[in-house]
Amino acid sequence: MAQDGGFDDLLSGNQRAWEAFVRRYAGLIVAAVRSVASAPGDIEDFTQEVFVRLCKDNFRLLRTYDPARAGISTWITIVARSTTRDALRRRRVDSTPIDMVPEAQLAVDPVMPVERIKLPDALLSPRQREILTMLYDREMDVAEVATALGIDPQTVRSAHHKAMLKLRAHFKAETI
Repeated sequence: MAQDGGFDDLLSGNQRAWEAFVRRYAGLIVAAVRSVASAPGDIEDFTQEVFVRLCKDNFRLLRTYDPARAGISTWITIVARSTTRDALRRRRVDSTPIDMVPEAQLAVDPVMPVERIKLPDALLSPRQREILTMLYDREMDVAEVATALGIDPQTVRSAHHKAMLKLRAHFKAETI
């Protein structure tokens, strides 16, 4: 840590250095915590827990930072996410095996079919329509589509790309 400069004061317990550290990295820590936990109260609690963990035991964890292995922002993000995940795991009280949970609790609402979008006939070529149908409706990959149509995979990718550009332009114009 000493080779990173500026952390010597922090690690020696200098209050101003700690306050500067908190100001500089608080936003990063909050963002990292938010990426793992979503409830606003949790975000505040877990952010506080990250700072406590960093300064606990005379900055023991912070002293393990090695600038040769990662940038300080990367390291702090990893620490914040790990601390949040650990806190969430500790918070889990209900560890009932899934086969002991009543099936009614596991049920999900049925998914209603999505209404298909009607496109103007002239918008896409027949080949583009077929490729999109095969890729999205039949969930085929590019190689399978190419084999089925007897064309090169790059032709499939190109036709897909051009069709998507046309669709984007069409729907963008509709919203204006």
